[in-house]
Amino acid sequence: MELSRMSRLRSQVTKLVPLLIVVALLSQRGAESRKARRLDSFEYNAISCRAHSASITDFGGVGDGKTSNTKAFKDAINQLSQYSSDGGAQLYVPAGKWLTGSFNLISHFTLYLHKDAFLLASQDLNEWPVIKPLPSYGRGRDAAAGRYTSLIFGTNLTDVIVTGDNGTIDGQGALWWQQFHKGKLKYTRPYLIEFMYTDNIQISSLTLLNSPSWNVHPVYSSNILVQGITIIAPVTSPNTDGINPDSCTNTRIEDCYIVSGDDCVAVKSGWDEYGIAYGMPTKQLVIRRLTCISPYSATIALGSEMSGGIQDVRAEDIKAINTESGVRIKTAVGRGGYVKDIYVRGMTMHTMKWAFWMTGNYGSHADNHYDPKALPVIQGINYRDIVADNVSMAARLEGISGDPFTGICIANATIGMAAKHKKVPWTCADIGGMTSGVTPPPCELLPDQGPEKIRACDFPTESLPIDMVEMKKCTYRINYL
Repeated sequence: MELSRMSRLRSQVTKLVPLLIVVALLSQRGAESRKARRLDSFEYNAISCRAHSASITDFGGVGDGKTSNTKAFKDAINQLSQYSSDGGAQLYVPAGKWLTGSFNLISHFTLYLHKDAFLLASQDLNEWPVIKPLPSYGRGRDAAAGRYTSLIFGTNLTDVIVTGDNGTIDGQGALWWQQFHKGKLKYTRPYLIEFMYTDNIQISSLTLLNSPSWNVHPVYSSNILVQGITIIAPVTSPNTDGINPDSCTNTRIEDCYIVSGDDCVAVKSGWDEYGIAYGMPTKQLVIRRLTCISPYSATIALGSEMSGGIQDVRAEDIKAINTESGVRIKTAVGRGGYVKDIYVRGMTMHTMKWAFWMTGNYGSHADNHYDPKALPVIQGINYRDIVADNVSMAARLEGISGDPFTGICIANATIGMAAKHKKVPWTCADIGGMTSGVTPPPCELLPDQGPEKIRACDFPTESLPIDMVEMKKCTYRINYL
């Protein structure tokens, strides 16, 4: 009897074991499946969040640094465009090296780069379409003909964001620089990021390397935030300006670090007769907490292409290191336009050629058809709370004969001269204004008004609309397939 029960038990166990094995295998596969579908997420700050998301890998993107992803980016953006009126879309670029030519963004769209993502600009000129020159310039900057489309480009957009966790965009500009120096370019070099005729732009939390030419160029646009950008290019690279707001309204540039072969920030509004005819100024611009290294150019340049006008620029908490000049005004006969209501405070400079520099004879012209009677108006230029050391020359201020630069105000400025500084620290011609508490003593055209005028140089107290923009906390979910 006992043997019979034992036999039946062994038989039941024998039948049960395969079932348990199947259950265990199914359970393991279920766990693996759940792991495969695991969702990770991250958050970032943006002016707008998106309802739909995708990764460049969903469209055949290959991050090996060799495969062209131009088609993948274009396909992704084309597919995601269906959501422009349905909550918008964001395209995620994961870790990897993503070789690509130029591609266009769309409205209500975010391009997000992982911290280990590298966008590498293609070296194949066929991946860079040629477009017309800017109407306010009349011609390209490098050549009279058109210009190569920027790496990341958009026109006539609303609400567009390029951001990341300090991901990198590498323009691989050496090829372009060589062609420029050899005079072999038929068209103007591309920029890294450019938006035209666009409203509500955010460019933030990125590293930009080795641009073929300018790095960030919003033009004919409004309500622009450029924040937390690192820009690096060899200091001898040609025209690698950092951030160039051009005929733009309501722009905020802050918390940026720039090492450049040209001006770290260059404020523009068109060139000679073309800029005068187009007539679109740059105005309501805030620049704060900028660090600049540019041994052959300016920390902030106003011009030289300023023919549409530049007005209401506010720069504060600016640091320049081993840079040619601080805030420089560049213009010339034939430019027309104006630079007025400029406010600078809280600027620190170390190892400079000039602390203050204004140039009225910056000679480059779009062509020979400029109007020699078109004289620029330069007035209301305010500097205060300035400290500099190891400076070769305190100031070189040169207006235009018969068209002086007026309303210059410099207060509470201490310029420490270098051991081998110029014998005459200030040179001034065709200018007018006042100073208070400035060392070394300024030129006679800027008489000292005494210590009671130490706070005389204006800095507006009211905020601009761009400072009222509220950031949102946005989320992206990564689906591990």
